[in-house]
Amino acid sequence: MGSLVARTGRNLQRYNDGRRQVVGCVPYRYKEGIAETSLGVNNNNYNNNAEEAIEILVITPQRKGKGMLFPKGGWETDEAIEDAALRETMEEAGVLGQVQGKLGTWNFENNNNKKKKATSYEGHMFALLVKEQLDSWPEMQFRQRHWISVGEARNACKQWWMKEALESLVNRLSKEIKKAIYSSHFATRCGAQILPPPAMGSLQKEPS
Repeated sequence: MGSLVARTGRNLQRYNDGRRQVVGCVPYRYKEGIAETSLGVNNNNYNNNAEEAIEILVITPQRKGKGMLFPKGGWETDEAIEDAALRETMEEAGVLGQVQGKLGTWNFENNNNKKKKATSYEGHMFALLVKEQLDSWPEMQFRQRHWISVGEARNACKQWWMKEALESLVNRLSKEIKKAIYSSHFATRCGAQILPPPAMGSLQKEPS
Protein backbone atom coordinates (compact mmCIF):
# COMPACT_ATOMS: atom_id res chain seq x y z
CA MET A 1 0.00 0.00 0.00
CA GLY A 2 1.24 3.51 -0.76
CA SER A 3 1.78 6.29 1.74
CA LEU A 4 -1.35 7.96 3.11
CA VAL A 5 0.34 11.35 2.84
CA ALA A 6 0.39 13.12 -0.52
CA ARG A 7 3.55 14.81 -1.76
CA THR A 8 3.47 18.59 -1.53
CA GLY A 9 5.65 21.48 -2.66
CA ARG A 10 7.29 22.36 -5.96
CA ASN A 11 11.00 22.10 -5.06
CA LEU A 12 11.49 18.96 -7.18
CA GLN A 13 9.09 19.90 -9.96
CA ARG A 14 10.19 19.20 -13.54
CA TYR A 15 9.90 21.76 -16.34
CA ASN A 16 10.45 21.45 -20.06
CA ASP A 17 10.90 24.67 -22.04
CA GLY A 18 8.96 26.54 -19.35
CA ARG A 19 6.11 24.06 -19.20
CA ARG A 20 5.40 22.30 -15.92
CA GLN A 21 5.55 18.52 -16.37
CA VAL A 22 2.48 16.65 -15.14
CA VAL A 23 1.70 12.94 -15.36
CA GLY A 24 -1.40 10.88 -14.79
CA CYS A 25 -3.43 7.82 -15.72
CA VAL A 26 -6.73 6.86 -17.25
CA PRO A 27 -7.69 4.07 -14.82
CA TYR A 28 -9.94 1.32 -16.16
CA ARG A 29 -11.20 -2.15 -15.33
CA TYR A 30 -13.11 -4.85 -17.18
CA LYS A 31 -16.79 -5.14 -16.42
CA GLU A 32 -17.96 -7.95 -14.17
CA GLY A 33 -18.03 -11.24 -16.04
CA ILE A 34 -15.50 -10.14 -18.65
CA ALA A 35 -12.05 -11.55 -18.05
CA GLU A 36 -9.03 -9.78 -19.46
CA THR A 37 -7.67 -13.11 -20.74
CA SER A 38 -10.86 -13.87 -22.70
CA LEU A 39 -10.90 -10.69 -24.77
CA GLY A 40 -12.19 -11.44 -28.23
CA VAL A 41 -12.45 -15.18 -27.57
CA ASN A 42 -16.00 -16.57 -27.42
CA ASN A 43 -17.21 -13.56 -25.46
CA ASN A 44 -20.25 -11.78 -26.83
CA ASN A 45 -21.04 -9.72 -23.75
CA TYR A 46 -19.54 -6.60 -25.28
CA ASN A 47 -19.91 -7.16 -29.04
CA ASN A 48 -16.12 -7.23 -29.36
CA ASN A 49 -16.01 -3.54 -28.50
CA ALA A 50 -13.66 -2.12 -25.87
CA GLU A 51 -16.12 0.66 -25.10
CA GLU A 52 -18.65 -1.90 -23.88
CA ALA A 53 -16.08 -4.07 -22.11
CA ILE A 54 -14.58 -1.58 -19.67
CA GLU A 55 -15.42 0.95 -16.99
CA ILE A 56 -13.48 4.16 -16.37
CA LEU A 57 -12.54 5.67 -13.02
CA VAL A 58 -12.96 9.44 -12.70
CA ILE A 59 -12.49 11.76 -9.73
CA THR A 60 -13.96 15.06 -8.64
CA PRO A 61 -11.77 18.20 -8.73
CA GLN A 62 -10.28 19.46 -5.48
CA ARG A 63 -11.60 22.95 -6.15
CA LYS A 64 -15.22 23.54 -6.97
CA GLY A 65 -15.77 23.27 -10.68
CA LYS A 66 -17.64 21.52 -13.41
CA GLY A 67 -16.87 18.07 -14.69
CA MET A 68 -14.75 15.14 -13.66
CA LEU A 69 -11.03 14.48 -14.02
CA PHE A 70 -8.52 11.70 -14.40
CA PRO A 71 -5.86 11.61 -11.67
CA LYS A 72 -2.75 13.61 -12.52
CA GLY A 73 -0.11 15.76 -10.88
CA GLY A 74 3.46 16.97 -10.92
CA TRP A 75 6.31 14.79 -12.17
CA GLU A 76 9.25 15.30 -9.82
CA THR A 77 12.98 15.02 -10.46
CA ASP A 78 13.57 12.09 -8.10
CA GLU A 79 11.16 9.66 -9.78
CA ALA A 80 10.66 7.89 -13.09
CA ILE A 81 7.70 9.02 -15.16
CA GLU A 82 5.66 5.82 -14.69
CA ASP A 83 6.34 5.84 -10.95
CA ALA A 84 5.06 9.42 -10.81
CA ALA A 85 1.90 8.44 -12.71
CA LEU A 86 1.25 5.56 -10.30
CA ARG A 87 1.88 7.78 -7.27
CA GLU A 88 -0.48 10.52 -8.44
CA THR A 89 -3.19 7.98 -9.22
CA MET A 90 -2.88 6.41 -5.77
CA GLU A 91 -2.88 9.80 -4.02
CA GLU A 92 -5.89 11.23 -5.87
CA ALA A 93 -7.99 8.16 -6.72
CA GLY A 94 -6.86 5.52 -4.23
CA VAL A 95 -6.21 2.74 -6.74
CA LEU A 96 -3.21 0.61 -7.65
CA GLY A 97 -2.61 -1.29 -10.84
CA GLN A 98 -0.56 -2.09 -13.90
CA VAL A 99 0.68 0.69 -16.15
CA GLN A 100 0.05 -0.41 -19.75
CA GLY A 101 1.86 2.15 -21.82
CA LYS A 102 1.74 5.82 -22.61
CA LEU A 103 -1.39 7.25 -24.22
CA GLY A 104 0.19 10.49 -25.37
CA THR A 105 1.57 13.91 -24.48
CA TRP A 106 -0.44 17.14 -24.58
CA ASN A 107 0.44 20.82 -24.16
CA PHE A 108 -2.24 22.88 -22.44
CA GLU A 109 -2.79 26.04 -20.42
CA ASN A 110 -4.54 26.46 -17.09
CA ASN A 111 -5.65 29.73 -15.55
CA ASN A 112 -7.32 29.17 -12.18
CA ASN A 113 -6.47 32.73 -11.15
CA LYS A 114 -7.55 35.18 -13.83
CA LYS A 115 -5.43 37.92 -12.26
CA LYS A 116 -2.27 35.99 -13.06
CA LYS A 117 -0.77 34.70 -16.28
CA ALA A 118 -1.94 31.23 -17.30
CA THR A 119 0.39 28.37 -16.40
CA SER A 120 1.70 26.23 -19.26
CA TYR A 121 1.78 22.47 -18.85
CA GLU A 122 3.02 19.40 -20.67
CA GLY A 123 0.85 16.46 -19.68
CA HIS A 124 1.79 12.79 -20.06
CA MET A 125 -0.99 10.22 -19.64
CA PHE A 126 -0.80 6.45 -19.23
CA ALA A 127 -3.29 3.59 -19.32
CA LEU A 128 -3.72 1.91 -15.93
CA LEU A 129 -5.46 -1.45 -15.50
CA VAL A 130 -6.72 -1.24 -11.91
CA LYS A 131 -5.88 -4.23 -9.72
CA GLU A 132 -6.66 -2.90 -6.24
CA GLN A 133 -8.95 -0.23 -4.82
CA LEU A 134 -7.88 1.19 -1.46
CA ASP A 135 -10.31 2.00 1.34
CA SER A 136 -8.13 4.91 2.49
CA TRP A 137 -5.97 7.20 0.36
CA PRO A 138 -4.29 10.61 0.80
CA GLU A 139 -6.92 12.83 -0.89
CA MET A 140 -10.06 10.97 0.12
CA GLN A 141 -11.19 13.98 2.17
CA PHE A 142 -11.05 16.25 -0.88
CA ARG A 143 -12.19 14.05 -3.77
CA GLN A 144 -14.78 11.46 -4.70
CA ARG A 145 -14.15 8.65 -7.18
CA HIS A 146 -16.69 7.09 -9.50
CA TRP A 147 -16.66 4.11 -11.87
CA ILE A 148 -18.62 5.04 -14.99
CA SER A 149 -19.02 3.92 -18.59
CA VAL A 150 -16.85 5.21 -21.41
CA GLY A 151 -19.76 7.25 -22.75
CA GLU A 152 -20.40 8.79 -19.36
CA ALA A 153 -16.70 9.59 -19.00
CA ARG A 154 -16.74 11.43 -22.35
CA ASN A 155 -19.55 13.65 -21.10
CA ALA A 156 -18.24 14.11 -17.56
CA CYS A 157 -14.67 15.03 -18.47
CA LYS A 158 -14.50 18.67 -19.59
CA GLN A 159 -10.78 19.01 -20.32
CA TRP A 160 -10.13 18.47 -24.01
CA TRP A 161 -6.76 16.81 -23.58
CA MET A 162 -8.14 14.31 -21.07
CA LYS A 163 -10.92 13.47 -23.53
CA GLU A 164 -8.23 12.72 -26.12
CA ALA A 165 -6.37 10.51 -23.64
CA LEU A 166 -9.60 8.56 -23.07
CA GLU A 167 -10.10 8.09 -26.81
CA SER A 168 -6.50 6.91 -27.12
CA LEU A 169 -7.17 4.24 -24.50
CA VAL A 170 -10.41 3.05 -26.11
CA ASN A 171 -8.83 2.90 -29.58
CA ARG A 172 -5.85 0.94 -28.27
CA LEU A 173 -7.98 -1.62 -26.45
CA SER A 174 -10.30 -1.98 -29.46
CA LYS A 175 -7.32 -2.83 -31.65
CA GLU A 176 -6.14 -5.40 -29.11
CA ILE A 177 -9.59 -7.01 -29.07
CA LYS A 178 -9.70 -7.21 -32.88
CA LYS A 179 -6.22 -8.74 -32.87
CA ALA A 180 -7.32 -11.32 -30.29
CA ILE A 181 -10.41 -12.17 -32.37
CA TYR A 182 -8.34 -12.62 -35.53
CA SER A 183 -5.77 -14.78 -33.75
CA SER A 184 -8.51 -16.92 -32.20
CA HIS A 185 -10.33 -17.46 -35.51
CA PHE A 186 -7.09 -18.19 -37.36
CA ALA A 187 -6.02 -20.75 -34.76
CA THR A 188 -9.46 -22.42 -34.92
CA ARG A 189 -9.43 -22.68 -38.72
CA CYS A 190 -5.92 -24.10 -38.75
CA GLY A 191 -6.62 -26.55 -35.96
CA ALA A 192 -3.88 -25.03 -33.87
CA GLN A 193 -3.63 -25.89 -30.21
CA ILE A 194 -1.82 -23.73 -27.70
CA LEU A 195 0.05 -25.92 -25.24
CA PRO A 196 1.57 -24.86 -21.94
CA PRO A 197 5.38 -24.79 -21.76
CA PRO A 198 7.03 -27.97 -20.42
CA ALA A 199 7.85 -28.04 -16.74
CA MET A 200 11.40 -27.27 -15.72
CA GLY A 201 13.56 -30.39 -15.88
CA SER A 202 11.04 -32.35 -17.94
CA LEU A 203 13.04 -32.11 -21.16
CA GLN A 204 15.43 -34.98 -21.74
CA LYS A 205 18.60 -34.78 -23.74
CA GLU A 206 18.75 -36.77 -26.95
CA PRO A 207 21.37 -39.53 -26.85
CA SER A 208 24.63 -38.47 -28.45
